[in-house]
This record gives sequence, C-alpha cells and structure tokens, in this order.
Amino acid sequence: MMTAVVTKQLRKQFTVDEYYKLDELGMLGDGRTELIDGDIVYMAPMGSRHAGCIGRLLKIFFKVLDDRASILSQTPVRLNGRLEPQPDVSILKPRADNYSESHPKTQDIYLLIEVADTTIDDDRNIKSVLYGRAGIIELWIVDIGDELVEVYRNPSANGYESIQQFRRGETISPLAFSDVAIGVDAILWTNTGLFSA
Repeated sequence: MMTAVVTKQLRKQFTVDEYYKLDELGMLGDGRTELIDGDIVYMAPMGSRHAGCIGRLLKIFFKVLDDRASILSQTPVRLNGRLEPQPDVSILKPRADNYSESHPKTQDIYLLIEVADTTIDDDRNIKSVLYGRAGIIELWIVDIGDELVEVYRNPSANGYESIQQFRRGETISPLAFSDVAIGVDAILWTNTGLFSA
C-alpha cells in the first residue's frame, strides 16, 4: 500500500530592502520586476497596444496638467515595506527633485494608472486591492480589450468602496483635478487613429 507524502511548500516574502539587495547581487536577472505584497513579480513583455496607450496617457496628462503635477511612467512607488509596484502612469504632487531623491509614497500620489491587456485579472483582483489598502486615493485601470476605463475611489482595508466604468463617449475628471475632463476616446485608440484631450 502506497502512502501519500505531503510536503509543505515554503514561500519567502521579501521586504523592499531585501528586494533591492537581491537586485544589487544580480539575482533578479534581466527582466523587469516589481514587488507585490512581498512577492517578486516578473512583468510581462509590453505589447504595442499597451505601449501606445501609455504614450497617449502621458501626452494627455502633460497637456492638461502642465506643471500642476509630476507625471512619471513605469517608475516605482513605495507604498509600504513589501509593496513597490511600477504603475504605468503616476500623477504625483510636484516636488523640486522630481522624485530623484526617493520614490513616491502614498502621500505623494494623486492618481495611479494601470494599463491592462493580458494582466487585467491581476490588476483588478490583486493590485487594486493592494492600492486601496495602501490608501491610494484614486486608481484607473484602462482595460484595452473591453475598451473601458475603470475608476477606483474611496480606498479601504478591502480595496476600494467605489468602482465605476467609463466607456467611449464619456469623460472622467480626476479627483485632484476636478476642472479637467479627459475623454475615454482620448485614452483609447479611436477608429480614425486620432485623439484629443
């Protein structure tokens, strides 16, 4: 008679400091990574639709906000000792050093944006919850496949209390900039290939 042997799987969760030490030692390899709730996550290669959407978002926000915010793309935000993601776009409080002295923290962030193509489930079910728990006041997830923008507000211990979907023909105003209206069509590629903010 055969008996099953059950082995316990070990999982090491890393702090931000340990994560950077592993990188210094060359142990993370050449791929892009981020630290998500203590787990080192290798980021998927970026497709052209994803990259194009990020480019449009940057162009829009630089145009409508000018010097009212610092706008960074795919740079780390340090949200706690085990969470340092690299959102696709970060809209931040202006700082003289443009965040070269230290990564942005929760209190520096007006809005984070994740562009989702193949990562939509992780962005909705994992990252949005962690961003909400970290107190990020507003998160947008651009769902390229379904051509919509999900807006997450009212952070809580469970993620976000408010989630709205905006589709083509609608506009969104960021909480921190209520005077600015951004069209969903401007974020998504339109049929003609043209867009406007």
